Amino acid sequence: MHSLSMGAMDASSVRPNRSLLLLLLFMALLFLGMPDALAHAVAEGDKGFIQESSGVMLLPFIYMGAKHMMTGYDHLLFLFGVIFFLYRLKDVGLYVTLFAVGHSVTLLLGVLTEISISSYVIDAIIGFSVVYKALDNLGAFQRWFGYQPNTKGATLIFGLLHGFGLATKIQEYDISADGLIPNLIAFNVGVEIGQLLALSAILIVMGYWRRTASFWRHAYTANVAMMSAGFLLMGYQLTGLIVSQ
Repeated sequence: MHSLSMGAMDASSVRPNRSLLLLLLFMALLFLGMPDALAHAVAEGDKGFIQESSGVMLLPFIYMGAKHMMTGYDHLLFLFGVIFFLYRLKDVGLYVTLFAVGHSVTLLLGVLTEISISSYVIDAIIGFSVVYKALDNLGAFQRWFGYQPNTKGATLIFGLLHGFGLATKIQEYDISADGLIPNLIAFNVGVEIGQLLALSAILIVMGYWRRTASFWRHAYTANVAMMSAGFLLMGYQLTGLIVSQ
């Protein structure tokens, strides 16, 4: 994967343009629209459905899974960072598959084995994943430590953590044991469908942006903005953890 070179770009070279302003506006709208300001919060209507449903209900759970991913701004921010410097569809497919495998394993494992993790803690870690990816894109690890972490391994590990985030929330809603496994699989299928739809939209926007002269000039600022969003997520969740004690 590519990362930014400080020799080729620095903060002083950044000038605002429409692409960057649209990106910042999109991120601001995501945070203004956060339900309960929790990255993995389930809408009240979906919460009631989960609690009251019994038996195999594939289509509703596929819908809820897709809805979760399409509105899961933490997932989208991380995926945005992952594909930021990926130009070949083969590479995009590889990294997204690693993320999907990790996400799927811990979603199913977390619910079926009832692994309990504080939602504040896991969501703070997910916020950190956004910060990590932005720093990776900026080439920070190479400059600071002279070492480049394995990007494929990091994507898989953070995929595992993202999956635990949703599993933790689902457990709070006492999903029925009747039809549990088929419904969870359907939910996960929906998550992957939502991920593909969201990723397609991101790739289209990125494709247009990369063809403009402003891409390399504003890539630094875009990743700094993404890192700031990750820190905001971390701060909110850690504050919630402290207040809830």
